[in-house]
Amino acid sequence: MSRWPKLFSIVLLALITLGAGVILQISSQNADLLIHRIPPPEGLKDAAATVGLDYEDVALTTGDGLRLAAWYIPSQNGAAIIAQHGYHASRDEMINEAQMLARHGYGVLMFDARAHGYSDGDLITFGLKEIADTRAAIDYLLTRPDVDAGRIGALGNSQGAVTLILATAQYPEIKALVGDSPYAALQDEIATGVKAFTGLSPFPFAPLIQFFAERKAGFTADSVAPIHHIAQIAPRPVFLMQGGADSLIPIDSGRRLYDAAGEPKALWFDPALGHVQFDTARADEYERRVVEFFNAYLLGEGE
Repeated sequence: MSRWPKLFSIVLLALITLGAGVILQISSQNADLLIHRIPPPEGLKDAAATVGLDYEDVALTTGDGLRLAAWYIPSQNGAAIIAQHGYHASRDEMINEAQMLARHGYGVLMFDARAHGYSDGDLITFGLKEIADTRAAIDYLLTRPDVDAGRIGALGNSQGAVTLILATAQYPEIKALVGDSPYAALQDEIATGVKAFTGLSPFPFAPLIQFFAERKAGFTADSVAPIHHIAQIAPRPVFLMQGGADSLIPIDSGRRLYDAAGEPKALWFDPALGHVQFDTARADEYERRVVEFFNAYLLGEGE
């Protein structure tokens, strides 16, 4: 009879080992899904024309040799805005913002980030390498005769806002930044994001997926945490937005980034709004606030 406890222990250990192996395999596979490109959405190439935008098809080239597909709306007032889409989206996500800015004379450059849409690249690094995409956008705008080099701004949604915070901290050519629903740190966002994008439980999968994603894509969550970089933007202005009903990022993200930023800075918190809903749910107020912000800091009109 003494052999049964020993046999039970062996079977239990085998089951635990098998279960752990399955969890690790699922985590690794989902890390691949999070960091690799997805096919561009149907109709992307014609999306700007469909809504009647007066734009140019352009191509940007990054410092590491990638080609980025882009649309540019020429500036009528000497200022131009880099409009950056969010994670697993594409430049058409920013058409609404582009239409709004163009009505007020701003040039708008929308591009597919690397590993998104029709741009080159396969790996998503959550801002580490994507700031090179922003650099390419800046360099393109600096060649435009319709753009004053001292009047370049940026507006981003979600992960696009995160990338722009990192890029603006590094590139002084960006004179004013609007960020709609950025997270404060990827390591805080990962549990919420894993559940939203994979359907898996945060425990035990979130830390394991983060572990595999960091190693497969060559970044660390800490290195791309905007809360560590946003203070470097000052004395250039930052305008942040955060919805209190956001289910994709922690709802204290906007406040944490605001507290970490230098002056001048502004935070628009709306407890009723979800992720990147300001431009649709609060369209008139969004237009007024964003345009007044860029007018003040890019055109010198004052708030």
